[in-house]
Amino acid sequence: MMLLLLKSAITVLALLATCVLLPQLPLGVLRLVLRGVGWLIVRRTRSRREHIVSRVRAEEEDSAAKRTAKPSPGEDEDWEKVDTRSSSSSSGSRERGGDGWDGIIGFFHPFCNAGGGGERVLWEAVKATQKRWPRAICVIYTGDHEATKATMLERVHNRFNIQLHAPTVVLLYLTTRKYVASTMYPYMTLLGQSLGSLVVAHDAFNLVVPDIFVDTMGYAFTLAYCRLLFPWVPTGAYVHYPTISTDMLQSLDDKSGLQGVNAGAGTGLRGHAKRKYWLAFARLYGWVGGHVDVVMCNSSWTAAHIRTIWGPSRNNTPHKDPAVVFPPTAVTELESSIRVDAESETSRQPVILYIAQFRPEKNHPLLLRSFARFLHNHAQHSSTTSSMPTPRLILIGSVRHASPDETHIYNLRLLAHELHIRDHTTFICDASWPTILSHLSTASIGVNAMWNEHFGICVVEYQAAGLISVVHDSGGPREDIVIDMPDSDSDSDSDAGAKGGSGNANGGGSGATGFRASTEDQFAAAFETALALPVEEKMAMRARARRSALRFSEEEFHKGWLEQVGKLVSISSSSSSSSSSSSSSSSS
Repeated sequence: MMLLLLKSAITVLALLATCVLLPQLPLGVLRLVLRGVGWLIVRRTRSRREHIVSRVRAEEEDSAAKRTAKPSPGEDEDWEKVDTRSSSSSSGSRERGGDGWDGIIGFFHPFCNAGGGGERVLWEAVKATQKRWPRAICVIYTGDHEATKATMLERVHNRFNIQLHAPTVVLLYLTTRKYVASTMYPYMTLLGQSLGSLVVAHDAFNLVVPDIFVDTMGYAFTLAYCRLLFPWVPTGAYVHYPTISTDMLQSLDDKSGLQGVNAGAGTGLRGHAKRKYWLAFARLYGWVGGHVDVVMCNSSWTAAHIRTIWGPSRNNTPHKDPAVVFPPTAVTELESSIRVDAESETSRQPVILYIAQFRPEKNHPLLLRSFARFLHNHAQHSSTTSSMPTPRLILIGSVRHASPDETHIYNLRLLAHELHIRDHTTFICDASWPTILSHLSTASIGVNAMWNEHFGICVVEYQAAGLISVVHDSGGPREDIVIDMPDSDSDSDSDAGAKGGSGNANGGGSGATGFRASTEDQFAAAFETALALPVEEKMAMRARARRSALRFSEEEFHKGWLEQVGKLVSISSSSSSSSSSSSSSSSS
């Protein structure tokens, strides 16, 4: 009897073990296979890695020699100090994780030449990394084959006024970027692009395997893939916008049509299928988030969504909570270049400025229709003898060539013609930084029309330049930027963090830094109210907005970025030390 009971117990335990372990077996086998693939990739790319490192060090020596012989006025003087300090670093300094860390940081950014806010973040991140770890090599995986390193860095300087140390910047060109283009996936676009990013990431790793891998564009699946291939490579994500969010799911039930391009799309059989697909993708996206060592988010809004979706999968991660690292904005330069005082007020024109990439999600049609409504109302209420010039709308943005962006801007021009505002609307594509500065110094209003804009770098630029902001009442602009501020520096600093600076188009309160709106009527009313403010109130609002913008300077971004990437460097250094110790033990 005892023997029979023992056999029965063993059978039950075996069945339980099978039920528990069998579902894990395919994933375990997959992990083992991918780790083997990763080992082969490392072995195959070892010679290329050595070539990249030797070429970078040779370029550093040439650059140092040229600066010693004849300093270039265009070169940042700090680089000379950096090189002097780093030249004394030993070959083993990478293991110490200090200023002399000399590993390879891979930045996954296939569209690094796009010229938008995401690209500003990328290049400021590279600049901060170069300053902190001058021996580190910054590899950017890009699909912009038409741009050489020289032309790329020149564009970065002209567009963003960012000067980089060229020798330690390496561009590696991807041949598979088309697989992350939305046009490749007319259906199930989210899943298609995410799976396509795995193809592009595999392409990147076959160019060189970095010591730290950072996604700066939003392809989170590449980070999980990196972890499965190379468990020793720490991963970091700078999240501009969650691939899917609870707001997107809620928008399926929106009847107003104001919540993005999928508003109200959850009805019927097709809508039901879409909802199920999005929910399944959200679970998969959450699992992916558990494979990221360090997560940075560009706004409180983004961090809240990432915390909700990724949080359950990150319970066992040392750096569990996402850090909010606001994107860098040229606040210091804008303050020094553009005056905000009684004299400058006289040079402001009734111009509404929108700086945004020409893409559908930026919702330019809403702005064009709002401006047309505003002009109609303005013409009715304005005196026929008024000396004020007719308000104008200027739209500035980058355009990805050979892409749907070109068709999009063509359609926007047609819409401006249909709305009879063509003579009062100007489109400027791929403007240089000096051109943008010029318009920021003379415009009166800065606008952002995107629903759930993840942050809104252009809005901070408006504030720093002294423009009165009119933004969509959602996302980062509502949560972090267009908020109430004290009227003077002597007021309580606690007011600076208060939410809810003008919540609609009916006028700002005493501490408002701008206006928020959602509909055409609200935007049109906000334009009218902002332009009609008395001079004293305009100047007070511009001053408050400029003080608010100080929270988003390049210096603040550098601090946040380096604090988080420092964690990745520490992980990488620990991993290198462990590998060295294991090798020494084996050889002994």
